[in-house]
Amino acid sequence: MIAALGTLPFLATLWLLIVLGASTLEESGAKIAAALKGTPASPPVPEVVSILFRVRWRAQPLRSSAHPLRAAA
Repeated sequence: MIAALGTLPFLATLWLLIVLGASTLEESGAKIAAALKGTPASPPVPEVVSILFRVRWRAQPLRSSAHPLRAAA
């Protein structure tokens, strides 16, 4: 009796895996076949990329005196 009760969840799990695998294969089967053949599944779509350049202002060098540094040492 225990074997019969254990078989039922096993068969249900097996059925669920088969259903999920079939739905996945149905959705992306063409893509998988194209990947195995080494060809693109659909023609490549050209992408438009816009690039913005920013001009930074030149930083002026900071001038310091030696007096605060000597005092800190």
